[in-house]
Amino acid sequence: MNETPASLDDLALFAAVADAGSLGEASRRTGVPLPTLSRRMTALERDLARTLFLRGKRGYALSAEGVSLAAELSGLAEVRRRVERWRSLSDARPPVRITAGFWTSHAIARRLSADPERTWLPHFVPATASLDLARREADIGIRNAAPDHPWLARRALATVRFAVYGTQKAKGYIAAPPDTPSQRWLHERHGREIVAVAQDPRICLELAEAGHGLMILPTFVESSLRNLVRRSEPIEELTHESWLLAHHDARQDPPIRAAIDEIVAILASD
Repeated sequence: MNETPASLDDLALFAAVADAGSLGEASRRTGVPLPTLSRRMTALERDLARTLFLRGKRGYALSAEGVSLAAELSGLAEVRRRVERWRSLSDARPPVRITAGFWTSHAIARRLSADPERTWLPHFVPATASLDLARREADIGIRNAAPDHPWLARRALATVRFAVYGTQKAKGYIAAPPDTPSQRWLHERHGREIVAVAQDPRICLELAEAGHGLMILPTFVESSLRNLVRRSEPIEELTHESWLLAHHDARQDPPIRAAIDEIVAILASD
């Protein structure tokens, strides 16, 4: 008895022949040339030491043993479909989770290239989320300080400055909740001059652009503002360095490395 194990590829081709009902139709569906398909079915019969086909003038018909084997392979097509689905998901661009403040995220999103060949998928996560970079809950973080953590790699990016922006005639201040250093400074120094408060920075910007008041903004967003002008010198107390953070073990992964390089180029230019 031949103890050579049957090729899984040949079994899959046999299942295709059984499903198609003929060698010619199976050849068309699979793209395997007819002579090759015939040769491989003969080899499969030899490996199994069974007669799977009744050969006649009308072509191949399944023998009783062929019908029995086809029944055994009934789930193979579904397995192949599941493997193809898995492979298509594996081929998808892996997400790289970026956590940064609103205006930094805005700057990155505005300047990201639209290259369809990008090898990573940008996934922005709010900086207000409780994320631990050391525990890999995010891949890249942009922060105002470099934490002293042995698991994190850090890279200085740029000096960030803030100034007052508004329309030429705007008075008073539009504020967000005092959750960031710039907003705490605004509430502490100009609390009585606040004329509107909004949780969402985009609403603050809409109010400022409509002339309702002034905003404290990082100077790197200046080029994207529509009708706001700088109304002050940079505020020295709010000046700080920005840092890019990533887990030591993950930063050399190709998608994360590519994301770091692109983000560094964007923020350095801004």
